[in-house]
Amino acid sequence: MTPWVLRIVIATGAVYLIQISIPNLLETLFALYGPNAWFRPWSFASYMFLHAPGNFGHIFWNMLGLFFFGPILESRLGGRHFLQLYLISGIVGGLCWLIFSAMPMGGVGVLVGASGGVFGVQLGFAYFWPRQPIHIWGIIPIEARWLVLIMTVVSLWMGVRGGGNVAHFAHLGGFLGGFLFLRWLEARQQAPLREWQRKARPSVPRMETASKAMERWSRIRREELHEVNRAELDRILDKIGATGVASLTASEREFLERFSARLQ
Repeated sequence: MTPWVLRIVIATGAVYLIQISIPNLLETLFALYGPNAWFRPWSFASYMFLHAPGNFGHIFWNMLGLFFFGPILESRLGGRHFLQLYLISGIVGGLCWLIFSAMPMGGVGVLVGASGGVFGVQLGFAYFWPRQPIHIWGIIPIEARWLVLIMTVVSLWMGVRGGGNVAHFAHLGGFLGGFLFLRWLEARQQAPLREWQRKARPSVPRMETASKAMERWSRIRREELHEVNRAELDRILDKIGATGVASLTASEREFLERFSARLQ
């Protein structure tokens, strides 16, 4: 596992052990509680590390989803941005639950669980690798983009109908928070790319700049990458071969720079 995925899993597991050892000790202070959520702002993030003590499947499935989708996404985004995406997804998930589930019922309700953050991580995976097949129960293949779409429709339908103890609007909020963060991150990366292009034009011919970049990117150790990142590397290099370095998006250039930087 990558560093932040491992830290989140360890922290969540440790909190769960405390929860089952000393019931209600942490829930009282750190769960997202409808009536006084706005007076305990830390609970919009802290609730993500709590789970229902009597339901092991609650923490198991959340951490399993993080284990499957988190490492490759952290490798793609870097540790700092991955942690930001996880927390923002969970916070937006908590806000959506509060607005669409708790408040219409008079503010009653307690929210715990990492689902919002994990759903944001799943959205991040589908954002970068939309056509990557995911095997449901290890058998049924479905592309990541369609899986997210189906989960969105199901969560919306169940949320409107009232899905029992499942916080469907927190799941939807996780998708929303992850998407908004990734779009913001992508927009933020456009400015450095434009600045790089502006500085390169007057002093260095385009072909020389491109050749220097390709020389650096060609040193990426393909065999050390996760298979999905290897496929992304091959796709980007094929794109460069077909349309040139100038055709790369900010996200594609950042992908190459991240993995080539590891060699410096």
